[in-house]
Parts: sequence; structure tokens; C-alpha cells
Amino acid sequence: MDMTRRIRDYGVKIGRMQTGTYNSITDVKGVTVGHTTIDDGPHQTGVTAILPHQGSLFKDKLIATSHVINGFGKSMGLIQINELGTLETPIILTNTLSIGVAADALIDYMLEHNPEIGRTTGTVNPVVCECNDMLLNDVRAKVVEKGHVIDAIHTARPQVEEGSVGAGRGMLCYSLKGGVGTASRTIPLDHGTYTLGVFVLSNFGILSDLSVGGIPVGQKLKKAILQEREDRDKGSIIIVVATDLPVSERQLQRIIKRSVTGLSRTGSIITTGSGEVVIGFSTHTTIPHHPSGKLLSIPVIHEDDMDAAFRAVGEATEEAVLNSLVAATHVIGRDGNERPAFKDLIDKYQIPLV
Repeated sequence: MDMTRRIRDYGVKIGRMQTGTYNSITDVKGVTVGHTTIDDGPHQTGVTAILPHQGSLFKDKLIATSHVINGFGKSMGLIQINELGTLETPIILTNTLSIGVAADALIDYMLEHNPEIGRTTGTVNPVVCECNDMLLNDVRAKVVEKGHVIDAIHTARPQVEEGSVGAGRGMLCYSLKGGVGTASRTIPLDHGTYTLGVFVLSNFGILSDLSVGGIPVGQKLKKAILQEREDRDKGSIIIVVATDLPVSERQLQRIIKRSVTGLSRTGSIITTGSGEVVIGFSTHTTIPHHPSGKLLSIPVIHEDDMDAAFRAVGEATEEAVLNSLVAATHVIGRDGNERPAFKDLIDKYQIPLV
């Protein structure tokens, strides 16, 4: 990780489970993350790419699922994920009106690396998710181009930048500057130790609801900055869950649903105007694109082992959201609109977090 501050740098420890080495989604072996950031006056936006493994995802698919907590969103690819239970492309995150160009670029990337698509086999299911960054970004200008998406894919690496970068550049969270954040937990079971990581694109909430480790920090900040009026929560959050647990798509669905426990602990009430979408995948088992004529062997954990994963996803989601806030920087964008950074306000007003 880079030297950006994270929530643990303030002495805040979320939950009781151990983190992975980087406390990041990339603690799940094979997962990488890349960003392209657009920082140009009224254009404050970008693209983030999550690569679930470093081989051919089309040829070696991963068990996957999705869950819609609140459906105010324009995501692409979730229907097929839930129907077939597999993921076959990287996951792209961007702003709402760039869904089309992001999907087109991802399709081009997959066609380039898989010449059989649309010739000797079927087509491909691009997975793209979005949040609305229209306050800080001139979303109507649609400045995201195909090259930005391809660059984000090509620059994906295990070291994850957080805050106001990539798709998170123009996002808001709890009325402050939001962005991207990540966290992970290790899951010790009798048959091995596994990892679960979460990556979020945070763009939701109002300041007075913000809670940090159970402390109503948002109310203290609102009082300190003499804020009387709050905007309606019209944002969203995308939550991506990765794990190396051997699970079926049904079990994975049960796990990712519990991400809402961590989201709620930060203060979210999941409002009408806020879209909450979760995508999960497991790297433990690959599903070949072409049948081999043999039965597939898919190991799964026992249902009694699920509670540890439920706790892990809640803790990691909560911490990922807080990391997205702490790492974010002050951004001035379209029409002079701006949002302060959480860390700047905490330092200025000496708000204790523990």
C-alpha cells in the first residue's frame, strides 16, 4: 500500500478478526486493482478495474454471484452472473453515464484476448458498475474514453491506491469526499486459513449519520462546522467481495448479503436514492469455458463454517468504507463545487475517533 492514511492510523480497529497482509482485497491471491484518474477542472472522474485472477477469465471462469441491496443503479452483467453463477471478465467501476463506453472497452479487451468469442463460441458478459459523481464531475461531458478503461486494466497491481482516485475521484460519502477503499480479513477453519477481501466505491450517506467504530463522528463534525442543512442522500455504493474460500454460488450469495451489516455500522440507512450493489467471486475453483466430458468437482465448505465468513464480510465492508473516507482528499470540481476531506476536518477540529 502507499503512504495514504487509513482508519487504523487513527487507532480505530474495526471488529475482532485478523486482517490480511495488506488489509486489502488483493490479499486474496491473484486479485489486482488498477485505476485511471481524470483530474481536469470540471472533469473529476475515472475508472477502476478489478482483475479476479491473472489468467484468462473467459477460459477459466470463477464462481460468482451478485446481490442488490437497493436497486437504484445502472449496473451491467449482473443478470448473467446470477443465472450461471460465474464471472468471465474483469469488473469495471466508473461514473453513471460512462457505463456504455466502459462496457464497449471491456468487450474490446476481451475480444482481443479471446479470438474465439463470437466465432467458434458465444459472446461475452461484461461486468460494469457505477455511481453518480455529478456534483463534482461534469457527468454530461462523458470524458471517460475507451483508453481510460484499458489503462486501468493494464495498470492493475496488488498495491491498491485508495481515496480520490480512479472511479472514486468525484464521489461523495457522508456529505464529505468519498472514493475507493478496501480491507480484508483472514478466516481460520479446521481445513485451512482463507482470506476474504472487500473493495468499495463509496458515494452515499449524509454527515449526521456517519459512525466510526460506534462513535457518532458525523454529528460531532456537523456541530463543529456549523452545518445546518444536509443534502438528500442520492448516491450509491458498489461493494466487491473476493475470497479464496471453496464455496458454491449459493453459499457466496449468503456471504455477500451480509456486507450490509458492515455498511449499516458506518451509518447507512440505505435510502431510496442510494443504490447498493454487491458482487462476489471466489478464486478457489475455476470453471472451464469448454466442457471436458467429465464431471466438475467443486469443493464447498460446510454450512457451519459460514458464520466466520459472515463476520469477515461485515467487518471488511465497514473498514473499507471508512478507509475510502480517510484516504480521500479535498476536491474542487464542476462549477466550483467542492467537498472537504474527512481527515482534514478531523485534524482541524480535533475530533476524537476513539
